[in-house]
Amino acid sequence: MLRRLAFASLTRRRARSLLAVMGVAVSGALLLDMVMLAGGMRDSFRKLLLVRGFQLRIAPKGTLPFDTQATIGQASEIIATLRTNPDIVAISPILGLKLRVPNRNVTTVAIGLDGDVQADYELLSGRPVGGTDRIVANQAFADATHSRLGDTLVVALGYDTPRRRLVIAGIGRFFYTAAGEAVVAVPLATLQATGGSATADRVSLFMARARDGVDPDVVRQWIEQRIPRISAISTGTALKQFDQRMGYFRQLAVILGSISLGVGFLLVTTLVTVSVNERVGEIAVMRAIGVSRQHVVEQIVLEGVALALAGTVLGMGLGLITARAFNAILSDFPGLPAAFQFFVFRPRDAYAAMSMLAAAGALAGIYPAWRAASLPVADTLHGEAIA
Repeated sequence: MLRRLAFASLTRRRARSLLAVMGVAVSGALLLDMVMLAGGMRDSFRKLLLVRGFQLRIAPKGTLPFDTQATIGQASEIIATLRTNPDIVAISPILGLKLRVPNRNVTTVAIGLDGDVQADYELLSGRPVGGTDRIVANQAFADATHSRLGDTLVVALGYDTPRRRLVIAGIGRFFYTAAGEAVVAVPLATLQATGGSATADRVSLFMARARDGVDPDVVRQWIEQRIPRISAISTGTALKQFDQRMGYFRQLAVILGSISLGVGFLLVTTLVTVSVNERVGEIAVMRAIGVSRQHVVEQIVLEGVALALAGTVLGMGLGLITARAFNAILSDFPGLPAAFQFFVFRPRDAYAAMSMLAAAGALAGIYPAWRAASLPVADTLHGEAIA
């Protein structure tokens, strides 16, 4: 009975109720987007770091991976030292350089790596990096050089450096490069030799994987003690630094989310209050024939909750659509990895947004419900009769 009365009250003014639901839907969509933004960036960054299970990054002292052009010398000695720790089960040395393809007038990012232990790309077709001349390119590089699987390209580091012939053995998707950026993965020894003495036995960073059950921060401390000339960064440390750098986005998400929640609350409050003002005579009659104050309060609060929930359900779909559009815009940020997402949908985000809006709808109905339940029955009926 309570639900029928609430439904009848809302459908009495259908156009007004529909507009209110649409308004709440817009607020709900913005709230969902902001909840997704607040936690989604961190989750996306964490998944990006652990895409291949490597929990540790080892970079030149005082720098972040690829934050500068600095490299680490005597790489083979560092690898030998790292292998003495039984808690480190995999090591991936990486060298990043710029390569030119003179005949195609293209400059590309070249990532030197060990094809057997790599965490930089996913092979889509063909064969992985291997040998001395077998490389993997992304589709942007293939398009820029008008090449395909099996083609042989002549590359060089600079205008006056020796040239080398490399074969495109595979097409891959790279995890840490920006969308549309041309990238190739090259055997590490080949890329080191291409640069001559300047890059011999040097790398830009190491990625390391700790044994299951071992705290990566314990391994990180061991690495920094044994090799003082480098900086080791665990996933936890990287997330803390990420929170510091991206804190602006989280603050913005909290502010806009609070505003959207407040707008939804005020919208429902206004509509329910107007509805109660139009029905004071009806409510007074209900009270006069014995309907309890609690029943009146419950009905009006239920109307507020129903408006909020209806708008929230509509807002969830709208929020997912707008999140995709916003993500496409923000993903064009220069230097941002293509795999990084600002808005990541998680079921708990939808539950949180729906819960907050439902609670706002319940709170929005409290004032008009209290006002309706407090009406003096006799005076209200007398005033309605005169009117």
